[in-house]
Amino acid sequence: MEVTVHFRYGAPPVINPLGTRFPANATVHPSYNISITLSSAVQNTTFVNVTSPAAGDWFIAAHLPEAAGRIEVKGFSTPCTYMFQADMFVLRLTDMPVLEPGVAMPQTIISPAKPLHVKIFVPKYTARMWFELRSCMTSEQKACTVRVVLGSITLPQSFQRIITCTGNVNCSLGLDSLPWEKWLQIMVESLGTANASVSMEMLTSFADCRPGSTSSFLNFSLNQSQPGSGPGSAGTGGSPTQSPGTALRNASDQRSFCLQNQPVVREDLDVVSVRYRLLNGPTVPVYSISPTLLLLNLNTGMDSGGSLVVNLLLNKTSLSQANATVVACLSAASPVLSLNTTRKCSTAFFQGYPLSVSTSSAEAMVIVLYPQTDDWFLSLQLICPKGQGECNTAEAKVTIIAYLTPCFNDCGPYGQCSLLRRHGYLYAGCSCKAGWSGWSCTDDTKAQSVGAQNLATLLLTLSNLMFLPAIAVAVYRYYLVEASVYTYTMFFSTFYHACDQPGVAVMCIMDYDTLQYCDFLGSVVSIWVTILCMSRVKKILKYVLFVLGTLLIAMSLQLDRRGVWNMMGPCLFALVIMIAAWVYHGVKRRHCYPSSWKRWVFYLLPGITLAFIAISVYAFMETNENYYYTHSIWHVLVAGSVAFLLPPRDKHKKPWAWSQKLTCRYQICQNDREELYAVT
Repeated sequence: MEVTVHFRYGAPPVINPLGTRFPANATVHPSYNISITLSSAVQNTTFVNVTSPAAGDWFIAAHLPEAAGRIEVKGFSTPCTYMFQADMFVLRLTDMPVLEPGVAMPQTIISPAKPLHVKIFVPKYTARMWFELRSCMTSEQKACTVRVVLGSITLPQSFQRIITCTGNVNCSLGLDSLPWEKWLQIMVESLGTANASVSMEMLTSFADCRPGSTSSFLNFSLNQSQPGSGPGSAGTGGSPTQSPGTALRNASDQRSFCLQNQPVVREDLDVVSVRYRLLNGPTVPVYSISPTLLLLNLNTGMDSGGSLVVNLLLNKTSLSQANATVVACLSAASPVLSLNTTRKCSTAFFQGYPLSVSTSSAEAMVIVLYPQTDDWFLSLQLICPKGQGECNTAEAKVTIIAYLTPCFNDCGPYGQCSLLRRHGYLYAGCSCKAGWSGWSCTDDTKAQSVGAQNLATLLLTLSNLMFLPAIAVAVYRYYLVEASVYTYTMFFSTFYHACDQPGVAVMCIMDYDTLQYCDFLGSVVSIWVTILCMSRVKKILKYVLFVLGTLLIAMSLQLDRRGVWNMMGPCLFALVIMIAAWVYHGVKRRHCYPSSWKRWVFYLLPGITLAFIAISVYAFMETNENYYYTHSIWHVLVAGSVAFLLPPRDKHKKPWAWSQKLTCRYQICQNDREELYAVT
């Protein structure tokens, strides 16, 4: 048995057992997967060493490759089961040095085998950080060679910030868009061969970002003052109309702001369902001087099981520069504040999700599947092709719609959104039908056509009409209770399968769950009453078993509707009763029961053969691909076997056609009742 174990930071591993594809505009947050394979049929222990892991939540998921599966609705297929137990052992570094911004701190690497680990806290509104390593010297007074790794070493190679310092020359590194309010890990290791210590000095400094608010941004068409420049400014206030000179001075002061805040309110709607509402309205102004920033809070710990959807819609009439473009970047943990210069949607350690809208393409959308549990930032800025000078007085209004949903587009008409819970963690996924696939059931590569859907619905519903011969035989032989059960089964099986179909070929006369329960109940009770009818026990005992068995079957279905013993239990118990009754009748009559060879050849053997073929098709041949055909064959075979297996009517009863036969139209009736009258 091979089991693949996935490790992922920040969000659960994306394991799709159905093999569906993601939509074109959907992306998965960068994951750091470590896959191991356990190839053994007995107990096996495997250790995975993760050195200097990134701070935050880590998820472990075990994936067993899915074999050629059969439908598990009835419970006959036996999946391969395994037990996976994960134990975590944490070895912590004690007394890790903490760097202070603007203070040169001497540090020492004892030996090449023991690298130096330090950390520094990145405050909020940090625009840039400089790291400098200087005065590097070995204990032997020789030039040193060290390697500095900034960030967790579990990050992908493309996002690690690594510098190599050689000799006494100072080396430095500048980082933009750092994660706010988080600890940054720095590891320094000696690359020298000699077992000598290395001494050095580390110096870090930050360039802070002065936040503003979009309502305080003044250009030649705006005349509101800045209500506040602190982190908590919401930008909802204003001041009276100012003179043009004051407006120009405020406009020049606005250039010192590195971002414009937009207040966003998080509204929890349901499980893994969040809507983000902008206090100043869904439309925000975007300028070229500094980016407009929105904070999308996804740090509750239960938000990474859905899909984060961000939709941008540009108001074309608000954009005075026809060739200008609004560039946006959605990133986790750290915002991108340099869209006007680099035009790259990447932070210091992560790759973001770029979006852009213009007059030629006014709408853009991105879907982040299973987003990382963290603060997400949406940065927007106006970019002009000929330089930012022509955009200084330009403004663009963009409507922003952001929300977290369990399943994008509710899985469409060919899917059903399912919420799954594993050890207190909740996540969602789409269950697709009719050959459709994809993360939101939008991939029609193997989808069924409308004609195929109609054919499948007709097969599954009209095949239940094979119960009509069984109902006719039961009525003809005076088995009215059995005929009522068959009619009930035919009715609810027909409309359950009509409601169970996806797409356009669907019709539900009542709630789906009710139809399913009635279909399962009728199927099991039909088998139960048929076998008891074949046993030929006394009527009072037969009807007691009918009612008692039906009540127990209803209770069992309510406890576990898809349990295998819901059908196997009543069948086996009824067969035991039938065999015992037949043995009793055979011993009592001193010959085989049923005694007629015609009964065996023309009725019992064909009926038993049809029943065994139906069970074989149901249990061993029914798959998701051929369900429409095999289950229709199951309906036909079961209904046909019932018509053969029903015993003949009692000898003292005549058929319905001759039971009320009259010799003449009128009949003279004699009343022997004595009439007594009171004489007065």
